[in-house]
Amino acid sequence: MGVHKVMTGVQLTLRLLLELASLVALAIGGYGLWNGGPVGVRAPIALVLPVAAAVLWGRYAAPRRPVRDSAAAWYGVQLLVWGSSVALLAVTGHSGWAIGIGVVMIVNTVWLRLVGEWSPEIER
Repeated sequence: MGVHKVMTGVQLTLRLLLELASLVALAIGGYGLWNGGPVGVRAPIALVLPVAAAVLWGRYAAPRRPVRDSAAAWYGVQLLVWGSSVALLAVTGHSGWAIGIGVVMIVNTVWLRLVGEWSPEIER
């Protein structure tokens, strides 16, 4: 197995981990969004945001998604989920995590795009 294939496999694994990290970031950011607010409101926000993101991702951005006819939805959902997770981390006082995850997300996306593994046409 060549180095290129190994690196691509590593990047695809990293992409999955970043997708999961974005769900955690949405929960953390959602809970911290209304700092000092009642837990009865903050907890549902922390639950709803990652669940909604997972549903959107699964429908429009996952490799085996049911909706395949819209590249705009594919790009848009990824930008919405990842951008929201980074933004929520930043505005809730986790700017170091936001910058770190955001940079890794960008590098991962660029790598996968350059090797032809990141586009709406790919189906796994």
